[in-house]
Amino acid sequence: MDFQLSPEQQMYRQTLRDFVEREIVPVAREYEHAGRYPTEIVRTMKDLGLFGLVIPEEYGGLGADTVSFALTFEEISRGWMGVAGILGSHSVSCWMINRHGTEEQKRALLPKLATGELRTGVALTEPGAGTDLQGIRTTARRDGDHYVVNGAKMWITNARYADPLPVLVKTDPTTTPAHKGMSVLLVDTDSPGFEVTKDIGKLGYKGTESCEVVLTDVRVPVSALLGGVEGRGLQQALSSLETGRINIASRSVGVAQRAYDEALSYAREREAFKQPIGDFQAVQLRLAEIATQLQAARLLTYWAASQMDAGRRMDTESGMAKIFASETAIRCATDSMRIHGGYGYSTEFEIERLYRDAPLMAIGEGTNDVLRTVVAKSLLAGKAVVA
Repeated sequence: MDFQLSPEQQMYRQTLRDFVEREIVPVAREYEHAGRYPTEIVRTMKDLGLFGLVIPEEYGGLGADTVSFALTFEEISRGWMGVAGILGSHSVSCWMINRHGTEEQKRALLPKLATGELRTGVALTEPGAGTDLQGIRTTARRDGDHYVVNGAKMWITNARYADPLPVLVKTDPTTTPAHKGMSVLLVDTDSPGFEVTKDIGKLGYKGTESCEVVLTDVRVPVSALLGGVEGRGLQQALSSLETGRINIASRSVGVAQRAYDEALSYAREREAFKQPIGDFQAVQLRLAEIATQLQAARLLTYWAASQMDAGRRMDTESGMAKIFASETAIRCATDSMRIHGGYGYSTEFEIERLYRDAPLMAIGEGTNDVLRTVVAKSLLAGKAVVA
């Protein structure tokens, strides 16, 4: 049993840390409060090849292992979780195209997606359907060699930058069960009838946009059907969310790490009653709990990532990691704020941003309560074993 990163992974992590410290940490608070899109940071991520993170080398990507994938989102989120969201949605979409696309689709799209020349996202959620994806109402009616798409999507990251945008639709709304009539279309966002109608205001997760998208009689070529076969859309989307949950767990670890770093530094520097507050047992107990929960979340996340690298089914493992790490991020941000006292509530300190960003991790890529039922059903059916 080896709990150490390989030399290559250690070097990769150091490269990421240098990038985060140099280009993200100094500007994150300013950009986040201004709601400014991090154009310069995105440019550097392109230069580093991060948009090709999950794309195989044969298509021009990095072909990174899943532990390195996790390291990427942990380190970037330590600087600013919003930036990680830009790369996260892109990576989940690239993974889905690589896993399920036809060879023609992969050769046409993946090389440009790997360099960031093209960027992408995933359009699953709707105003009336989030966790219950079988309840979507967006339809795609076949009309000759095109589909005609009508519907709306919500909370779409990279909506203004995605080309193409994979959209989950119902190609046969009458089929029972509903998933047999669902497909994914790679929609050209320049198509007439495709409109980003608004940005959704958010408590945190700022910098990257989260948008409502409306599709009105958008014509999509049949060749843009992911995988070339109707009725596989839900399975394609759900399989990509396994990597998405590793992404969310890793982001959570990054937020928790930054909360710990800020709490530890403040406890050493802040004085009360003529001594550092870190000398007080109450503060020590909080620091110890933050550190312990953080390290447990990190190890669980790396374990889930390693299961994927080993070629094993890891829906249960990724669900466990996402549940635990996201709850840990919320607890660590809250306890770090308490250690900071009044300053933790100030926009002049980093902790208030972490406190606002952390709750999203318990919601995104499947709410934690739903994932708990998924994990439990897998255990009861004997598909996963804890021993």
